[in-house]
Amino acid sequence: MRAPTGNVAALPPQQTGTEVRPAPQPSAPGRPASDWWIWAMAGALFFAYMALSLRIHERLHSRSFDLGIFVQVVRSYASGQLPVSEVKGPDFPVLGDHFSPVLALLAPLYWLWPSVKVLLVAQAALVAGSVLPLAFWVRRTVGSAAAAVIGTCYGLAWGIASGVSSDFHEWAFALPLLTLSLTALGSGRLRAAAYWALPLLLVKEDLGLTVAVIGLLIAWRGGPGGRRTGLLTAAAGVVGSALALLVLSSFHPGGFDGYFLSHNPGDGAAGGAGGGVPELLHRFTLGLITPQEKVTTLLLVLAPTLFLALRSPLVLVALPSMLWRLASDYPDHWGTGYHYSLLLMPVVFVAFADALRLRGTRGRSLYRYLAGCAAVTLLLLPHFPLWQLVQPATWKDDPHVVAAHRVMDRIPDGATVQASTYLLPHLADRTSVSLFGWGDSRPDPEWIVVDTTVAPQLRWPQSAIQESMALDRARSQGYRIAAQQDGVLLLGHRS
Repeated sequence: MRAPTGNVAALPPQQTGTEVRPAPQPSAPGRPASDWWIWAMAGALFFAYMALSLRIHERLHSRSFDLGIFVQVVRSYASGQLPVSEVKGPDFPVLGDHFSPVLALLAPLYWLWPSVKVLLVAQAALVAGSVLPLAFWVRRTVGSAAAAVIGTCYGLAWGIASGVSSDFHEWAFALPLLTLSLTALGSGRLRAAAYWALPLLLVKEDLGLTVAVIGLLIAWRGGPGGRRTGLLTAAAGVVGSALALLVLSSFHPGGFDGYFLSHNPGDGAAGGAGGGVPELLHRFTLGLITPQEKVTTLLLVLAPTLFLALRSPLVLVALPSMLWRLASDYPDHWGTGYHYSLLLMPVVFVAFADALRLRGTRGRSLYRYLAGCAAVTLLLLPHFPLWQLVQPATWKDDPHVVAAHRVMDRIPDGATVQASTYLLPHLADRTSVSLFGWGDSRPDPEWIVVDTTVAPQLRWPQSAIQESMALDRARSQGYRIAAQQDGVLLLGHRS
């Protein structure tokens, strides 16, 4: 492969096997560096993430998709079974939906604390933990000031905030692995970069392509030994994704076709160019930047780094995640909400630090970049969920929430239940619960519990009229009202 040019050519030339080790650049020559503040920064972020996600859950804002699904998966692993989710359908095998065996690591925690909240706390710890390798590496290579600013801005980044506020997702496991792999790659520790990247194959099936890009970067940066390590890593990523997509789709109740249809939730809105090859061409050309929401998301991903991340080849690791989102026909993939930008944050912030390192940025120039990064991060902060932590409403006790829990407490442990989407996560750790109004839910449950006060724009999968009709139909089939308080309705066993 052709030797890298420009700033990349400044990589340290010393090699030992597949290891390329840059000369050390201590942040404070002649004085030992202290680590306590980096650990304190990560600890403060952990408590912020945990407080935010727990308060969202306690205020009945967490959802059946995805928190309800994931707690049922972890319950399955904790029981020594392959993962199933009643939310997806009766005994639905989750390995036919997504390949995320890494979730089995949460089973021991669930034994100690059998609660849905254990997933939210674990996610907060994983995301906050990803700050540590980033901050330590930046301190060694750029300096303590850069480590403090970049670590803090990464921890407060809008993509992180959107992710930790949006229930729980398996991608939380990817963040520490990505930062460990990319900082190792930036340091020239090529084997370590590969070793940290390969476990991403156990996080989710689409991360195999991310592993492949990391492998190609290892091959590009290394000598003959590095090329071999990189190409093997890239091959493992491609094969891992292929196996997950092609072989594990056999677990899906609908087989191969059912698997791919269930992962195409949109209606072709992004394509707009017919079907087949013309639609694919549109999606991967003009469709990548239309509608305008996609461009806005791209700009916001890079803005905290002042677009300097583009000066580092490490930013290429974000390409697989960004491309499938922009080419998707599902509008939620295009914007800044939910968890879809979570994986991009470690990539762009490590690339930002790597660009500063490659440029040899020091003194006033460095401080200007750091000040710009901090300014953009603070400017965006009030527009994303971490800002809820300073809002008084976040910490107020809502009488409606108290009423909802009183009604749900009437449901005995182990019962079969259908629940509306915002109540379901509160029952998923102690009952066999499915989603009320979802066509694939287990029929004839012992209990039905519905919050009829949800705002129209937040309702799913039924509108208020559809929900009312479904409740009338249940009553006509023999269900009786067992409890009703502040708009929360519980229907009991059929007579």
